[in-house]
Amino acid sequence: MDVCGPLAVTCEEAGYSSIWANDHPGAKGLETLAEFAKAADSIDLGVAVIAIDRQTPDVIAADIDRLGLDPSRLWIGVGAGFSKKPLTAMKENLSVLRENLPGIRIVMAAMGPKMCSFAGSSFDGAFFNWMTPEFAADARENVESGAAEAGVDTPPVFGYVRTAVGEDAAARLAKEESFYRDLHKGYRDHFDRLAEPEGTVGVAAADRDEAQIKLANYDALDTIVVRGLASARVEPMTELARAAAPA
Repeated sequence: MDVCGPLAVTCEEAGYSSIWANDHPGAKGLETLAEFAKAADSIDLGVAVIAIDRQTPDVIAADIDRLGLDPSRLWIGVGAGFSKKPLTAMKENLSVLRENLPGIRIVMAAMGPKMCSFAGSSFDGAFFNWMTPEFAADARENVESGAAEAGVDTPPVFGYVRTAVGEDAAARLAKEESFYRDLHKGYRDHFDRLAEPEGTVGVAAADRDEAQIKLANYDALDTIVVRGLASARVEPMTELARAAAPA
């Protein structure tokens, strides 16, 4: 947590619109956001994504209240997790999420066509994960179609882009990707749809300039959430921080 404050200040000063924390069983993303909030008072705070099969909407609401987070600054990303029927799970939880998180922007994790369409029709944003620029463009069309059918404006589209910079960037990206490819059926189906060689989904770059060029290809995303893949070396980490800065 010691790095959270300086990181939030740096992102705010660099002109970022938002800073995001991951959520996983070992660390609640909302607790990371609370540390960001202590150091930076204007940048939006996002968490992506909280699995509703692990944390119910009332638990999320209780954590927000306990941590004293300002609802107006929050983007709360939610996903189906290991639910056997992801779309059904999200539909069943939508009203409960709205009831428990009033005034908070709720973003739905979406990869497949039906999930993207539902995110467009019923949520305040869609959150993509593990996509190429071309796949993200097609997925965005599904979000837009869902919004059009519901008669609402297309919500903003966010997305994680795994980014590694340095001599071993390709190896780091491949290692991260290999874990997710077989994590559960949803990811297996998604990577089958992608039909891309392993280790190619995301950005692996030798330096800052190359990373910026590759990140710019993700123009289907309204907000690119750069998820840096750390190196054991100090210098590549410095380059990664620079690569994530706005051009």
